Amino acid sequence: MTLPRIAVDAMGGDEGVRVMIEGAAIARRQHEDFEFLLVGDQARIEAALENHPGMRGASEILHCEDVISGDELPSRALRRAKTTSMGLAVNAVKEGHAGAAVSAGNTGALMAMSKIALRTMPGIDRPALAALMPTLEAHDVVMLDLGANTDADARNLVQFAIMGAAYSRIVNGFERPVVRLLNIGTEEIKGTEALREAAATLAAASAREDGGLALQFDGFVESDKINRGETHVVVTDGFSGNIALKAIEGSARFVTDLLRQAFTSSLRSKIGFLVSRPATELLRHHLDPNNHNGAVFLGLNGVVVKSHGSATAKGVANAVAVAARLLENNLTQRISRDLAELGGNALRSNGSTPAAPDGDENGAAT
Repeated sequence: MTLPRIAVDAMGGDEGVRVMIEGAAIARRQHEDFEFLLVGDQARIEAALENHPGMRGASEILHCEDVISGDELPSRALRRAKTTSMGLAVNAVKEGHAGAAVSAGNTGALMAMSKIALRTMPGIDRPALAALMPTLEAHDVVMLDLGANTDADARNLVQFAIMGAAYSRIVNGFERPVVRLLNIGTEEIKGTEALREAAATLAAASAREDGGLALQFDGFVESDKINRGETHVVVTDGFSGNIALKAIEGSARFVTDLLRQAFTSSLRSKIGFLVSRPATELLRHHLDPNNHNGAVFLGLNGVVVKSHGSATAKGVANAVAVAARLLENNLTQRISRDLAELGGNALRSNGSTPAAPDGDENGAAT
């Protein structure tokens, strides 16, 4: 299958052009059919390509010197969408010059630009930011929303569940992923009215005799069970999701730092490290965020993938691979089919104007 090319915001991220081009090159070596539209300063991109000659025949450069800063307000970034590398990468998807966009830049700005340029799919009120996180099992868990919407009502949560399940079917291969709503307890009486209402809707749709939605709704999950592997999709609002994500990432860093300190504290512990090195290397690999890099804005009329700003080239390559996989498996069509099964149009609020992008009411967390 010939994939549409992928627009890469070469200027985004902590290290910018070098890492973004190297990451795209790694992805290209792993998948020879990948082609790219590299958006950014042409001189810097061409200099980076000198180290990756295999990329030249697979890439086109769209020159742009203007860059969105990491602390720039989404509202200000929107006004510069037509002159910045991030904005032009997203616009390439809108205009059909690329099938997907990948950026490691400002999350709030990327969400705002993507919502305005691509708009939400029919039946979706708000897009959600979804990512993969490691579990004790062989599969990752899909979690959303991770910061695109600071609050969410029952209708939003149901839509997030449908989108997350479609994503899980693509990346993990589950025919009917197990979906749970993040809550402060697993009892039916726990949580907000929105959570309980969303749970009732999903339970009814999941239990229909005709098979209903292509997911298994299994009630609530608490945050300490997210990474156990028993749940395939965890659904929540962006405020709670972003806090949970950062708590999990912080705990992972704490464990690895604690092990590093323990294994270097004495000669005896250093010997112990050498003995246990295969196990600790496996742990390090499992907790490395670069191996799970590539968050997706679900619910848009197009594919946009957010790479972590501090991602290494390997992490960027993973983000590019995620974008390609979603294109190959027609993610938007899958979501549309599932919305039709539930009667998605009935779930919509009046109008689907994109939420305010400033990060104050419903804007994306940066």
